[in-house]
Amino acid sequence: MNHGKKGIFAQRRDGRVAAMQFLYAWSLNAPANLAQDLHVFFQSQQNPREHYAFGEELINGVIENLGEIDARIKEFAHNWEFDRIARIDLAILRMAIFEMTHRKDIPPIVSINEAIDLSKQFSTHDSKRFINGILDRLKDQLGRDARKAE
Repeated sequence: MNHGKKGIFAQRRDGRVAAMQFLYAWSLNAPANLAQDLHVFFQSQQNPREHYAFGEELINGVIENLGEIDARIKEFAHNWEFDRIARIDLAILRMAIFEMTHRKDIPPIVSINEAIDLSKQFSTHDSKRFINGILDRLKDQLGRDARKAE
């Protein structure tokens, strides 16, 4: 197990990437049995399932709070039809919004930066601006210091 701040950040990054991949696939074809699908998914990953514990928290958190999260996306995605948002961007947005609204131990600015990094790595050039715009509007509504954990 990695220890120290750098290890935690690297592990969280791996967790976010895994969660994004799972949520992307899930948005295209939701499994009948989520627990079984998660088991198969994590078996195919490079590291043991425990390594992705943070990612699994994100997956479950997004799915459990999907209605609330998607309502926020619709609220902030001005001039965008929800169904036209790229599925990979939707997965990234859903994770970041869950983090920003439910994980007070993570500064919102960290969640935003991580989402932008994921969009740069896995999505189109334009998605970075789109994702940043939505998350920035959410950040301004949170009523907390964006640079601090609580």
